[in-house]
Amino acid sequence: MNVKTRAPGKRPHERGASRAGRPPKTHAGEVDRRILDAARRAFLEKGLDGASVDEIAKLARAGKPTIYARFPNKEALYVAVAMRNVAEVIESEIHLPDGTDVEEQLISLGVTMLRSALTDDHIGVMRLGISEARRFPDLAGSVHRMASERGIAAVTRLLREAARSDKGGALAAFAPNRLATTAQFFIDLVLWPMFRHALFGKKLRTLRAGIEAHVTQSVAFFLAACRA
Repeated sequence: MNVKTRAPGKRPHERGASRAGRPPKTHAGEVDRRILDAARRAFLEKGLDGASVDEIAKLARAGKPTIYARFPNKEALYVAVAMRNVAEVIESEIHLPDGTDVEEQLISLGVTMLRSALTDDHIGVMRLGISEARRFPDLAGSVHRMASERGIAAVTRLLREAARSDKGGALAAFAPNRLATTAQFFIDLVLWPMFRHALFGKKLRTLRAGIEAHVTQSVAFFLAACRA
């Protein structure tokens, strides 16, 4: 009697097992991006309360278990969306131009950051956090704290680079032990006024048209205060 033998190799259940399990790490970042993009869209359209995880999953083309494995609830998902917005502003193509004085370097820094920040999506996410502050005070507070810390750290690093120029290095305000405070003043004087106007409804097109003039004037005032 002839007995058919199986060709060498993995058994059927073993072959299937090789395809199961977690997706490759190379896909994880793309899944996260889809989830956060979908969440931002849903939050901006319907608010934190109106957006559902079901809707976000559908927009992201991801299962709810995939979302909950990364974010335990909608509040955590909003924090991730907000912090990604902060990172996008901080990690935009910000650099200090070579061969220029400290004033030109700081003008370049302020203009680049404001152009990156003053978009409908970024301002919309910030407004959403403010609108939810009464219901979720801890949520709004944690986002504000983390955003402030990251913003100050980024500006401090860039001011340190500016301080390496002859004029920048001569300023006492740019000394290492004062640099974090100086960075906070830079944010308050140069960046925050335009953020505030945007949050209270001034048209972004109008604000963006005035960025260079505002930054040039504010940096001049900032450096005058540093030199004083």
